[in-house]
Amino acid sequence: MTSGGVWLGIDPGAVRIGVAVSDPGASIAVPVETVKRGKHDVARICTIAQEKAAVGIFVGLPRSMSGAEGQAAGVARSFAEQVARTCPIPVRLLDERLTTVSAARGLRESGRSSRSSRAVIDQAAATVLLQAALDQMAASGSVVGELVPA
Repeated sequence: MTSGGVWLGIDPGAVRIGVAVSDPGASIAVPVETVKRGKHDVARICTIAQEKAAVGIFVGLPRSMSGAEGQAAGVARSFAEQVARTCPIPVRLLDERLTTVSAARGLRESGRSSRSSRAVIDQAAATVLLQAALDQMAASGSVVGELVPA
């Protein structure tokens, strides 16, 4: 598998799931949608992936600053496994330390209040996660992240 093509970035939160997409050249990430957590969240993500003709999906894996995985990482792994079983494209976990912090800072610096940013913070975090993956792939020449078995 090459790193080119459209990729999705997913930031799975407890209430909402941020979704971002790359351009076909896999060089820039942009926000797409915030999906509400619930019965049809994985199906919606698979639909977005199909509509965008995505070649793969990155799901954020929240780790502590030490790199340890806690309860939130277990929830993200379980979610990524559901996506991998449902969507017919590869799903990869990617360390997401500080993506939400970085996204919130960027929104704040653009003049958005934290209250007005709530609706887009998950999309922004997914965009930061996906851009990090795209940058790592461009630098290494290979696909990054931990492949989730289907």
